[in-house]
Amino acid sequence: MKNKLLKEKLKNKELTIGSWITIGHPTIPEILAQAGFDWLVIDIEHTTIDLTMVQILISTIQAQGIAALVRVSKNEEVIIKKVLDAGADGIIVPMVNTVEDAQNAVAFAKYPPEGKRGVGLARAQEYGTGFEIYKRWVKDHLVVIVQIEHIDAINNLEEIICVNGIDGTIIGPYDLSGSLGIPGEYNDLRVVKALDEYKLACKNSNISMGYHVIEPNYRNLVDKIDEGYNFIAFSTDFLFLGEKAKNEMNLVKLQNNN
Repeated sequence: MKNKLLKEKLKNKELTIGSWITIGHPTIPEILAQAGFDWLVIDIEHTTIDLTMVQILISTIQAQGIAALVRVSKNEEVIIKKVLDAGADGIIVPMVNTVEDAQNAVAFAKYPPEGKRGVGLARAQEYGTGFEIYKRWVKDHLVVIVQIEHIDAINNLEEIICVNGIDGTIIGPYDLSGSLGIPGEYNDLRVVKALDEYKLACKNSNISMGYHVIEPNYRNLVDKIDEGYNFIAFSTDFLFLGEKAKNEMNLVKLQNNN
């Protein structure tokens, strides 16, 4: 916890690259951290990872010297409070479609007067011995990323990115395409147009611009860097595992067939 570098890099629009954890076991972040990621996201929106494992994964990630973020299950006060009390360096909030959604995400994460988060004394607050230190850390270093993954969010983007307390945004390509009725077809011209609108708005603002590159292919990642994205999630744990195993086994089969 208390990772200062990520918030500063987001503020300066410096490139950072992370990945997505969906498998609830501490060996996963230990392995991924060795690849050189700047941060790792624990996904509890689309996985079966429970809150006990979330805290274990957070501490494991932070022990590797990188930032531990949590993509929460929804933009809801209690779950945001719980993962932050567990010590997360920041949150990624899904389906932020309006300025009110963005304001709520910030309010749920921050203590009064900036927000309305209730006070708990858990791991983040050093179990009651470090609340004052943590309170200052929240104000200065907590990371709040809002996920832009619906066409409504694109239409309201200029208002959303002006909300004080947001450190960055990240595109969810699958859900964005789904909101246009073409899930998974994120090369469709309608999705491309929405992404162009997103990039233009972010580049004209002081907000970091993010994208989740799903396929574990570095060329796709480089393409997004070239487009100006600076907060990039690179694939997921299960895709790295599955694609590497599949590719190597295909080579074995090809060699044997020859």
